Amino acid sequence: MSSPNQRPSPFWIALGGVAGLYLLFLVGMLVATATYTTPGELVAALGKREIQHSIVLSLITCTVTALLSLLLAVPVGYLLARARFPGKHWVEAALDIPIVLPPMVMGLCLLILFQTALGQFIERATVPFTYTVFGVVLAQFTIGAAFAVRTMRQTFDHLSARPEEVAMTLGCTRAQAVWLVTLPAARRGMFAAASVAWARSLGEFGPILVFAGATRMKTEVLPTTVWLELSVGNLEAAVAVSLLMVVCAMGVLAAVKWLGEEI
Repeated sequence: MSSPNQRPSPFWIALGGVAGLYLLFLVGMLVATATYTTPGELVAALGKREIQHSIVLSLITCTVTALLSLLLAVPVGYLLARARFPGKHWVEAALDIPIVLPPMVMGLCLLILFQTALGQFIERATVPFTYTVFGVVLAQFTIGAAFAVRTMRQTFDHLSARPEEVAMTLGCTRAQAVWLVTLPAARRGMFAAASVAWARSLGEFGPILVFAGATRMKTEVLPTTVWLELSVGNLEAAVAVSLLMVVCAMGVLAAVKWLGEEI
């Protein structure tokens, strides 16, 4: 890019114009949504018992999903970053399936899986997932974990393996070197992975609707609340919940940006 004492070239001006138009479009959508109803209507909508239940359930399930996703993403991300084995590219592609498949399809696949003998055995041996709160967590986890794995893979890719090797020459096993050296160095990536999984879970709609349903006061979370309110023509409540989700998403982005730099 040009130095501070030089005028920007037409090339950079054009790129800045494209970025500015897109940013203006995004801000325009948010401003239009925020000004659609009055603050009193927003407060009244968020005070509804059903919506408060969906808020609490969303916060709980998203947090559980983020923790479970991180527990999976750390070992899998490390494996993909450090290990070399036949078929690695195919494994990486398979792990990205939840990212590229339509969300409704993922929900349908979950539903069909738990209609099989294996799925029914799992539900009998553990907990029921279909059309339950556990199903909400599983549907969120299916998508959120894929993003967490990708984030941790990138994190470990950018960390040098040299400190691990030094630790092992000093008597540590591989597991001890990872626990004592690598994981502390990867704490920013771990925070980012959990945050991404949390944010993805908060906005997940398709898999939850198909696999867990949208039963009020039972499996209703914020995205399904928006759909339920829209289906009965209650646009003010749908806008209120949507704005709440926007605030949560922006909070996660701010946390990843600022807190992640301080960890």
